[in-house]
This record gives sequence, C-alpha cells and structure tokens, in this order.
Amino acid sequence: MALTLSYSTPSLMGTIQVPGDKSISHRSIMFGAMAAGITTVEGFLLGDDCLSTISCFRKLGVEINLDGDKVTITSGGESSWEEPAEVLDTGNSGTTTRLMLGLLAGTSFHTVMAGDESIAKRPMKRIIDPLRLMGADIRGRRGGQFTPLAIQGTRLTAIDYTLPVASAQVKSAILLAGLKAEGRTRVTEPVASRDHTEIMLEHFGAAISRNDGTIEIEGGQTLTASHVKVPGDISSAAFMIGAALITPNSSVRLTNVGTNPTRTGILDVIKKMGADFDVEERQVSGEPAADLTIRSSALSGIEIGGDLIPRLIDEIPLIALIATQANGTTVIKDAEELRVKETDRIAAVVSELAKLGADIQATEDGMIIQGPTPLTGGIVKSYGDHRLGMMEAVAALIASSDVIIDNPACISVSYPGFVEQLDSLLN
Repeated sequence: MALTLSYSTPSLMGTIQVPGDKSISHRSIMFGAMAAGITTVEGFLLGDDCLSTISCFRKLGVEINLDGDKVTITSGGESSWEEPAEVLDTGNSGTTTRLMLGLLAGTSFHTVMAGDESIAKRPMKRIIDPLRLMGADIRGRRGGQFTPLAIQGTRLTAIDYTLPVASAQVKSAILLAGLKAEGRTRVTEPVASRDHTEIMLEHFGAAISRNDGTIEIEGGQTLTASHVKVPGDISSAAFMIGAALITPNSSVRLTNVGTNPTRTGILDVIKKMGADFDVEERQVSGEPAADLTIRSSALSGIEIGGDLIPRLIDEIPLIALIATQANGTTVIKDAEELRVKETDRIAAVVSELAKLGADIQATEDGMIIQGPTPLTGGIVKSYGDHRLGMMEAVAALIASSDVIIDNPACISVSYPGFVEQLDSLLN
C-alpha cells in the first residue's frame, strides 16, 4: 500500500526522543544471550530488524521477555544454547545475519540461517572468508557467498586478520568468534568503524585491548549479565535533523541521541555545510549521548569522502536530500559500500530524488548534487529500504505537491512511527 504525503509550507517545532539505537539494540540481545544470568535492557528498538534478532535467540532456547521498550534476557550462557529445530529467519537484518555467523561458528551444533529477498542478495563472502580461516564450517549458495547458510559448529582457532575494507559487521563477527577460539584473535582496521561491539564487550566484562587500529581478544572468556541503557539512534535522528535543517522556520530538539564518535559523521557534515545546531553531551552505558537542537539553516555544498564515509554510511540518502537544498555542488565519493546495502543505494537515491526534480547524478562510488533545487511531488519507490523510505518522507516536507511513497512499511525496520512523529512536529 502506498503512502501519500502532502504538506503546505510547514515548520517543525518541538522535542522528541528518537527510537533506540539499532546497532546497540541488536548487540544487547546477543550479548545478553551469551552471558549467564539475567540481562535487562532499557530503550530497546522495537523495529523489525531487532525483533528478528530476538526471534533467532528464542529459537536457540534463550528466554527473552518484552515489556514495551524494556527487555529481560534470561540465559545460561552460550553453553546452554540448543540446536534450533527451525531455520533462523533474520528477516531484512544484515547485522543479525552477519554477527550471528561469528557467534554460531563456534557452537557444538548445526544451524541454518536465511532472511528475506534483500538479504539473499547481500554478499556474505567477506564475513565467511575470515571465519573459515578460523576453522568455521559454513556453506551456502555460490560457495557460501549468499544465504541460506548452513553453519556446522566446530572448534575455532584465533587469527590475526587485517580487514581489506573498514566494516563493523566483519570486525564484530571475527571478534565474537574469537571469544570461542583457542588463542588470541587480532583484527586490524584500515580506518575506524563503529565500535559498539568493543564497548559492549567491555560492558559485559570481557577483556579486550585496542591500540592503533588493532583490536585483540583472548578466547575462552565468558560474559557477565548486565544492564544496558540504549541511547537514541543517530542514524534515525539524522532524518529529523535533515527535516529541521531544510524546512523553513524550524527548531527541533532531539533528546538522548547516541553520539559515538564512529557514528557522528552526519554532525561533522552538517557543521561543514553551515548548519545551526547545539550539542549537550552525557554518557549512557559506556556510550556517549547528547541532546541535539537543530534549526533550519542556509547550507553550502561540500565534498564528502575518505575516512568520513564509514561514520555516516547509513545517512548518505538523507545527506543527498539535504544537498539538494544547499548552495553549490555537493560531491559524495568513496561510498562503494552503498552498492551492497539493502538495495544499491547510489542508484536508488539518484533515481528517486531525480523523480522529485533534484539535479543529481550517480558516480561509481557516490553521487554529485547541484543545489539549491526546488522539489516537486511525484511517485517514488522505497525499494523496501527503510532509509530510502524515510528520506522520501522528509522530501515531502518541501515538495510543491504530493509525494507518494510505494511500500512505506519498510520504515518500521528501524523507525516505527516515523511519519507520525514527524507529523507531531508540524507547526
């Protein structure tokens, strides 16, 4: 069913709390299931992806109870996990699929994982190759490059691995397998990627070391049940940030947003573009967080690339939209990773923004946007990609006529109630 959005010269005013961080929510379930005892989680993201993670661990015999955004995980530790009688359905979640490969590789049983049509197209080779070096027995389509994947748990051996491309998912899968491996596992990154796994490992009592881009973890460690408070997801907050920036006469306050430095590329970009915003910082369960106040701003086009890309990869669809309203040229480069997200996000963003009147062209590793350009209405596709769907909803705020989004239900993957919360800010 399509969603029709029509706004008449709105402004956005008010204070909201965006949903919990998706990356941290996933890991809170995984680490709670690995730890013996009772783990409690506050602020859990009730999005489809994170619910897929809960479903998988329930099939492994872990008791998980939900009460709104509060979760209680009761586990006997990894040794208590049971061989699942069913396929583990990871839905649309790349994080669930990839991190669980690391977790399941060192078990004593057999598991099969599969997801939706999008997951079936997403490459798994870069995860499976290092895990196989550790001794993992993983098989699947095209030599294990694509789901469904069958994992026969086995004894693992530590490795010293240098990532060819910065990836938090690959790094995390190796580190989680390293907990079960004999010896000391080392992972070296070319540039820093999200470090939620490292922070949460320490929060659950694991000893790890981090030095000059190399993370080390000793095998044989067990985790201790803990309490996790999940800050708001900055990748979700980005869409409210963008909405406030490009909608005239707006001022929006976002409370308790995670500001992990590996994730705050969006704030660096909008600052460079000339955005007017304030940051009030704090700490939440070892993670930095802040209250953000964003005001509509006159923006300038910039060049975005290099080490900044891993810190804002999920926000690029929104940044492209912001760039359509900035003065001058915005160049996004070094973002090849977008080609293998939920969809080919480079092609999809360019196609759909062009339908709305944007002056935008694709390059092999990014896009070039000329602005400012008035946006018209039109029929756009989400491609089943939550980031595309939210970007298109924000575009409707400044479009001259209706924006009709095909398959808007995908937005619930990471931001249930997004459109309703956006509407609540209308002034």
